[in-house]
Amino acid sequence: MIMKILKDIKNLIAGMGITGKHLGRHAITIQYPEQKWEMPERSRGIVVLLSDKESGELNCTGCLLCMKACPSAAIFVDAPRDPETKKRNLISFTVDNGLCCFCGLCEEACNFSAIKLATMYEFSEPEREGFIWDMKKLQEVGIDVDYIDTRKKKPVKKVVNPAAAPNPTVDKPATEKPTAEKSPEEVKPAAPPVEPDKPKEDGA
Repeated sequence: MIMKILKDIKNLIAGMGITGKHLGRHAITIQYPEQKWEMPERSRGIVVLLSDKESGELNCTGCLLCMKACPSAAIFVDAPRDPETKKRNLISFTVDNGLCCFCGLCEEACNFSAIKLATMYEFSEPEREGFIWDMKKLQEVGIDVDYIDTRKKKPVKKVVNPAAAPNPTVDKPATEKPTAEKSPEEVKPAAPPVEPDKPKEDGA
């Protein structure tokens, strides 16, 4: 019994010694919520939807790759295919943050820079339903999230106006000066060529 008490006192002194070493120094932990931690760029935070930087429209095409890659079934995308154009029409996009394990597989599977794990960690809710974010909420939170657009955009074809194209028979460069036509009297015939002197023959 006495040995146990002495051991406890020894452990208490050791703990107080560690506390004494850091006494008076600056705080190591962040004083939340007055101070907030800035997450690194590649951190796995909250899932958001990305928008085009120019038009502001969602980059999502409804390909369902993120939903198929999610191991916890936290993503549900409703994007039926149009029978005429064969393209998907994005109707709804839902993420259940209560089921999300923040693995990042959805971001890796996306080929259109449409989804990202943003550097945000403040999304606590008092009710369970608050963790389910719809497409509007996902776009609203991710509207200011910076990202590298890796989509392959089609080059814009330049339309040439035929009326504005220069006509070589009419339009002449400004540097070219028109040559004046000469009358037949002014045109002098070329002088005949001068034949070289022939050597004289002997006895001539």
